[in-house]
Amino acid sequence: MSRSVGLAHIIRQDDGTSVGVWGVYTLKSAFQPIFAFDAEGRLAIAAFEGLIRPFRDGERVSPGTFFCNVPAPDRLHVETLTRTLHLLNAGACLDPATDLFVNFDPSLFCDRAVSDKALRDMRLVLHEAGIAPERVVCEVTEQTSQSEAALGAFVQALRAHGFRIAVDDYGAEHSDIHRIKELRPDIVKFDAQWITRLMESGPGFGLLSAMVAEFKGRGIATVFEGIEEGWQLDLAARAGAAMVQGYVLARPELAPTGFAVFRAARETPPERRPAERPQPPVPERVGAAAGFGDAAARTAPRGRVFGRRGG
Repeated sequence: MSRSVGLAHIIRQDDGTSVGVWGVYTLKSAFQPIFAFDAEGRLAIAAFEGLIRPFRDGERVSPGTFFCNVPAPDRLHVETLTRTLHLLNAGACLDPATDLFVNFDPSLFCDRAVSDKALRDMRLVLHEAGIAPERVVCEVTEQTSQSEAALGAFVQALRAHGFRIAVDDYGAEHSDIHRIKELRPDIVKFDAQWITRLMESGPGFGLLSAMVAEFKGRGIATVFEGIEEGWQLDLAARAGAAMVQGYVLARPELAPTGFAVFRAARETPPERRPAERPQPPVPERVGAAAGFGDAAARTAPRGRVFGRRGG
């Protein structure tokens, strides 16, 4: 087997994890859990999202600053390196029963030859990490694409390799329900700021619930990102979200993480819960007015109130 480009910039650590090196930067993996609701409204870790944490001279650097300093010709190589790092560290320290979300910038994969090589490299890394392709969820950002045809072809290639597809940041500026229909992702991750705005009002919550029902009817699971308060978690449950992610449940941790011993979320004692926020009224039926038709109309269920996880 030929060696992956990403593996060439990897240094193995004594604890079994790996770090990446790019110029003056040391790159580390952080993982944030994604929790799934069961039939009774309880939460358990179902997946992790890999997040990059850059350091320079031992000091933490924001990911935004790091990526802004990456020259355009190097962007593809750096993305390959970060993804390689997450896969190796997931294989080393995460529960093999959980899934792993990794990011792809679709604007870097408009050329078929580039896509094919990137996916071949990724399969080499998966083999080394001992991770089955079906555990991997490939996130593509919900943004304007240089070529819709190229985006569709790239998603098809990901699927052909056995990966599942998630559309990230749905509800942000360039969101397009028609693109969702074309790409047929397995999962849609709702933009954090967008869902927070919708949760502030009854009509907004009705729209949110209708969209979740529409996607569920298409066989698409939904993830609510950026959940930071208990009242948001309650509304996510009432809206029918399949999964949730956010600081109210768990913050990202550098590999090796302590999540191997993390248990299903429990209610925090009342004295440790955040202040409750008034909740918007929930319409009896939502859907048609939101533009999704009768198939999306549903009664919003009552959800459990969860508290903030202990420190």
